[in-house]
Amino acid sequence: MTYFTGSVTPVPKRIRQDYIAQLHRAWPLMQKRGAVRMVEAWGEDIQPGKQTDFLRAVAAKDDEAVVFGWVEWPDKATSDAAWADIMQNGEEMSQAMGEVQYDGKRMIFGGFQKFVADGTDRGGYYTGFLTPVPKANRDAFAKMAKSAWEEEFQPRGCLGNYENWGDDVPHGRQTDMYRAVDAKDGEVIVMSWSAWPDRTTCEEAWRGMAAGMEAGQEMPDMPFDGKRMIWAGFEPLFDSEKA
Repeated sequence: MTYFTGSVTPVPKRIRQDYIAQLHRAWPLMQKRGAVRMVEAWGEDIQPGKQTDFLRAVAAKDDEAVVFGWVEWPDKATSDAAWADIMQNGEEMSQAMGEVQYDGKRMIFGGFQKFVADGTDRGGYYTGFLTPVPKANRDAFAKMAKSAWEEEFQPRGCLGNYENWGDDVPHGRQTDMYRAVDAKDGEVIVMSWSAWPDRTTCEEAWRGMAAGMEAGQEMPDMPFDGKRMIWAGFEPLFDSEKA
């Protein structure tokens, strides 16, 4: 089953080009260990939230951008073996990457099983999400995601929607995905992304959905606390298929 390593990273805005160069150097090392694809996207539309948001998720500073990314693997076993090998041979990755100019201690990450996938995740713009979902609501969440895709996202121009269930999400000392969404006991982190042709199509779609809610459109029961879900718009920074 397809497996993802997902991450959210605070990166100084001034090193954007250096960061892209590092990703180009890192990809061959991931690929030779079995990775299928690697994508990273630069935060372009991140709004501060009342309780949670992507900025607070990584304690981003004023001069930092938030980068949302994932590595796709054929299965969890390949992912686990690859990361174990990277840890054992850290010098190889360090030499390829060069000087790391961002604070890796504030990066948040985890392992995810793909459990809902509609359309394609090849796009010109992405909406990224982190959502706390009660374990018992997995099926209800999948049903809601399918309905949202068919009734709202796809008709408004979305290319695809991917929902990925937290399988191996570690707790961190300073930041982690649980704290990013104020997760409660019994909740799992779902990392999701929706692909769009471009930012304009995405923003028009969200305005349309917001207008529908304001007009009193009936909303389905939400199997999670939407007030703690975080989401933002991201521009593709690196895609191994185009590297």
